[in-house]
Amino acid sequence: MTAPVGANGQVYADFAGLDALKRSAANKDPGALRAVAKQIESLFARMMIKSMRDASGTDPVFGSDQQKMYEGMYDDQLSLELTRGKGLGLADMLVRQLQRLNGSAASPSGSPASTDTTGVRSVPQASAATPAQQRNFVSSLWPAAQAAARELGTDPRNLIAQAALETSWGRNVPRDGAGASSHNLFGVKASASWGGDTIAAATVEYQDGSPVAASANFRAYGSAEQSVKDYVALMRTNPRYAAALNTGADTRAFGAALQRGGYATDPNYASKLVAIATQLRDVPEDSLKLASSLPITPGTGTL
Repeated sequence: MTAPVGANGQVYADFAGLDALKRSAANKDPGALRAVAKQIESLFARMMIKSMRDASGTDPVFGSDQQKMYEGMYDDQLSLELTRGKGLGLADMLVRQLQRLNGSAASPSGSPASTDTTGVRSVPQASAATPAQQRNFVSSLWPAAQAAARELGTDPRNLIAQAALETSWGRNVPRDGAGASSHNLFGVKASASWGGDTIAAATVEYQDGSPVAASANFRAYGSAEQSVKDYVALMRTNPRYAAALNTGADTRAFGAALQRGGYATDPNYASKLVAIATQLRDVPEDSLKLASSLPITPGTGTL
């Protein structure tokens, strides 16, 4: 159950993942060298964005903690979007420097193990989810997430965080060739035992820690609510994920149990989930319930 391209939830502050990449780079892994450079470039971009945000100040009338939280989440993703593909050029310079330090033959422009996966899916990847799109996604899922969390014994924010990670805040749900949505919020693939509808879509799998473009059949549902209910059934009946049940508000235990159970091939899946859920925890519950009065249009967060 790997997130579709652009939905991998890579976060600029994934320091545990960065340390792991550094260790791989020390072993002269060309793909790891490139990944380390991209992570550092994202950190640099985030620092620039934060400086600009701080310079503009907070609106004394309409500013709020909730607005600041969503702005921070938007800035996190924006830093990643700015550094996709060729990025700012800093990554190439870092790769060349790491090559000289490690004697590696990694290519500055990226190797087949490059972390750049832009354009594998047909869904547009040009912009990060805006704060409004994130709010719409959270509020639209909040009732279903609460009901599911009661059955699973976990915090509803954990479930929303996982859905956001799998679908890039609802913008990258697997779709068929005609653009019809599968409403699959949790990246659940269709095994041979699945008797429902399916959708074939491009995705990313991780092999030896590096992302590789692939194609897979995903389960298709009639609505987002059906997707949530099927996810609950999967979690409660598959013994691989038993340790994720009844973890309460312990997001780290929830994410770690999913990763140990093999929910996704991304080696940093748990830490990415934790990063999103931690940000959601800063939002008062009343704010999570308030859906936007504006309709969600196709391509801007629709489920």
